[in-house]
Amino acid sequence: MPTLSNAELHPSLFHYLVVTAGYWAFTITDGAIRMLVVLYFHLLGYSPFEVAMLFLFYEFFGIVTNLVGGWLGARIGLNLTMHIGMGLQVLALLALTVPDPWLTVPYVMAAQALSGIAKDLNKMSAKASVKYLSSGGEGKLFKWVAILTGSKNALKGAGFFIGAALLESVGFRGALALLAGMLAMVLIVTALLLPSAVGKMKSKPKFTQVFSKVPAINRLAAARFFLFGSRDVWFVVGLPVFLYEVLGWSFSQVGGFLALWVIGYGLVQANAPRLIRKGHHGHGPGGDTARLWAFVLLLFPAGIALGLQQGWPAQWVLIVGLILFGIVFAINSAVHSYLILAYSDHERVSMNVGFYYMANAGGRLAGTVLSGWAYQAQGLEGCLWWSATFVLATALLSFGLPQIDEGHNQPDTQKG
Repeated sequence: MPTLSNAELHPSLFHYLVVTAGYWAFTITDGAIRMLVVLYFHLLGYSPFEVAMLFLFYEFFGIVTNLVGGWLGARIGLNLTMHIGMGLQVLALLALTVPDPWLTVPYVMAAQALSGIAKDLNKMSAKASVKYLSSGGEGKLFKWVAILTGSKNALKGAGFFIGAALLESVGFRGALALLAGMLAMVLIVTALLLPSAVGKMKSKPKFTQVFSKVPAINRLAAARFFLFGSRDVWFVVGLPVFLYEVLGWSFSQVGGFLALWVIGYGLVQANAPRLIRKGHHGHGPGGDTARLWAFVLLLFPAGIALGLQQGWPAQWVLIVGLILFGIVFAINSAVHSYLILAYSDHERVSMNVGFYYMANAGGRLAGTVLSGWAYQAQGLEGCLWWSATFVLATALLSFGLPQIDEGHNQPDTQKG
């Protein structure tokens, strides 16, 4: 097998770092805008369900974007789709700087739709690029994916805190303008540094090819749907509103706590290869690992719900429970993010990643809508029992996910 020299490895590592830096900058704005919208519109008198509805198009258009974006990336290149996403996010931020009378529910939903398209174009492009830029086997691929995804989530947590802090310091519109200016500068710099042909297929794929015919990818996508639904069904609306209304926390305390949680979650995700490396012998994890950690995750939303129902101190139940849930959820997410790349060949990776993150966005949509309704109708305990149900579905769907055979016998043998 031919080996790459250090001179050949250096450009790949440099481009990987540029992609990661661009993804970081985008993620800060994504976390900040979510916290700004949740807190500001709750302050304006919106009910929990109405706040959840503001994110309806954000998640719905994420589904559409991942489906179309993977196909588009294969045709025009992942660098271009990533920067289209950045540009749309700048527009989405600026769209919310209008006066309060303009901020009707349909208008904000439309702005959030633009942000959802931007986020998933950027995420799909960055993660699919890793498959092209990495070399050195499945163990290295797992490490690079984990670092990219984990660091992104840590910075999304920072974005929560930045959003809450900017809301108190410079106001809603000042915060949005600052974030838009920062991201516009990053867009220009990364567009100049990255090659244009990453991920571009030699032949123009048909749109129908975005739907995978590979059982392993379809099963993983379904598991991903329920995994992320299990988080967002209590994390998006129920938890921040509960902390603010029931426990009496300030905006900065809510934003800071959720920021620290997501930062910790991201750090665990980035270190997942070291945390679960026992038994892999330098290879990436397989389907049995995904199944094991899904069943472990099931213990935590159910345990938190039981603790609250038993009348234990809500603040400590949530703090301890969230820490444990975040650690195990991060490992689940890191394993999934690796498996979709490991199950894909180089030629179809952008379309497979787009299909997979379409399912991810679908789960977030279901969780977001259910979070607002369940909190309003059943309280935070109801949100947590829904979360446990979703995790159980993830664990059951993980049965049948194949192992990874280093260097050959990839599940994705689809041609077309």
